[in-house]
Amino acid sequence: MLNYDSKRPIDFIVSVGLILILAGLCYRILSPFWGLLVWSMILATVLYPLHQRISRALGGRHGWAAGLMVLVTFGLVGVPVALLSSSLADSIVWLIDNVRSNSLHIPMPPEQLKTLPLLGEKLFDAWVLASSDLPALIHQMQPKIGELTRSALSYVADLGSGILMFFVSFIVAAIMMVFGSSASSLGRSLAERVAGTERGARFLNLATTTIRAVALGVIGVAALQALMIGTTALAFGIPGAGVLSIVALVLAIIQLPVSLVTLPLVAWVWLGGEFGHINAIAITILLLLAGLIDNFLKPVFLSRGVDAPMPVILLGALGGMITSGVQGMFVGAAVLAIGYQVLMGWLQEGLPVPANQQPDQQP
Repeated sequence: MLNYDSKRPIDFIVSVGLILILAGLCYRILSPFWGLLVWSMILATVLYPLHQRISRALGGRHGWAAGLMVLVTFGLVGVPVALLSSSLADSIVWLIDNVRSNSLHIPMPPEQLKTLPLLGEKLFDAWVLASSDLPALIHQMQPKIGELTRSALSYVADLGSGILMFFVSFIVAAIMMVFGSSASSLGRSLAERVAGTERGARFLNLATTTIRAVALGVIGVAALQALMIGTTALAFGIPGAGVLSIVALVLAIIQLPVSLVTLPLVAWVWLGGEFGHINAIAITILLLLAGLIDNFLKPVFLSRGVDAPMPVILLGALGGMITSGVQGMFVGAAVLAIGYQVLMGWLQEGLPVPANQQPDQQP
């Protein structure tokens, strides 16, 4: 606490200034690690209940439970990610080799493409040129292709650094979960200090449940859909498994239907004739299941244990992702949920209690 004497306000000003300087220095020292720390706290918040259950099964060994979770996660996530990344690299190399050797076959466009407003005729002409003389189209669009290539390479590099950041964050989150009780007490003390004992505990619980709901309902479901599509493509030899899984992951995170990937892929499987009927049926079932599974899982996860309507959580997640990326998805959902609770509490505060709910009074 500040040692403030009303007769000497200069002491108060100096104290506040020193605290601000200390806070600025701490922020500057920790600024290179903010992304890592935020991801670690999100992962620790989401996985802490599972860590507690594993720890109880191991006789209260928190360190062993955290280490086991790291090993299992690296096995379940690292192997599919490595396979899909290798498939993505192979797809890019295959595309470049075919373009250079002019062996890439592109079918003629449908005539209905001309009827599209604004860009229909331009797209049709470019498609015809690509199917008949791909090198000429590449030479004509070389500046745009170069810019697109640089953007794609930058995206691949960011994807690789993001995957590495995830694994490092998971290790840091495992260390946090070992000391979970101390971290929980610190967070509760901060929340109660800011918002009071009752509201602080309620807001902290709301933020925790919201982060877990977003992790399972948005990120978890999107990752599950992407893994199902990617592993199905890998298992049946469909080319571009890595590209398909990444596109599906992005579509699912931004709340667009993954059917934009699965339905054209199912049509290609049946029209291409490269797969037998049994394989085609199995691929169709798996892809349709991957495209529709979010309709069942997302409402369950987003509304479980969260004292806020599901549209509020979803809007907060989308708004946070637009403004601050994937991390903003969790922060935005938690902030909007807390803001909704504050607004509802303010609207209901001071309202008269209905007559049927008033306690009986003695005359």
